[in-house]
Amino acid sequence: RWQKIFMFPLWSKMAVFWNKMFLTIIVLLIVLFLDAVREVRKYSSVHVNEKAANVNSSAFDHIQMKLFRSQRNLYLSGFSLFLWLVLRRTVTLLTQLAKEMASHAALETQVNDATEAAKKYMAENERLQEALSGKGDSKKKESTDATEQKLKEEVERLKAELQKTSNAFHKAKTEVAAFKKQSEGLRREYEHLMKEFEQLQQSLNKAEDKKDL
Repeated sequence: RWQKIFMFPLWSKMAVFWNKMFLTIIVLLIVLFLDAVREVRKYSSVHVNEKAANVNSSAFDHIQMKLFRSQRNLYLSGFSLFLWLVLRRTVTLLTQLAKEMASHAALETQVNDATEAAKKYMAENERLQEALSGKGDSKKKESTDATEQKLKEEVERLKAELQKTSNAFHKAKTEVAAFKKQSEGLRREYEHLMKEFEQLQQSLNKAEDKKDL
């Protein structure tokens, strides 16, 4: 069902737009991150200078508030940039996994078809051998031998194709398992980062509430 939904032509037309949108958001987050780094450095130096000069408390609190907001912006933009990249990588891996699973199903169908064809040719070969053993006519025997030889060659060819298809099937199965394992690791890392981000957000909110009080 999901495969049918994602095979709509609309998504392929929107793919270019979404890629441009992703790059735009990445550039925006990088600009915000660099601006936050600049603000933190700026207000850190001002904070140290004002503290050493022993100015009035209101100006010192104002500078401290500016420093806190710049640090908060730095954390938010940094985590957003990192999580956005992790999300992009996760989507890429899921897409590759879906493609490998589709190729895996196609290879499995091909292996089954090759197996059925090999069984069919082997059954015909057995019938010809039985017919050969029941008849003594030399001409028919020579013709049957030639047909049998052709059938043997065809069976050998089908066996070789079956072996090649089986190797490709096992290779695709191994790649699918590797993609699943990598996707699971990224999912666990994403959940861990989300928990750390929530904890950091809660601590920042508490610190901001204290400053407002």
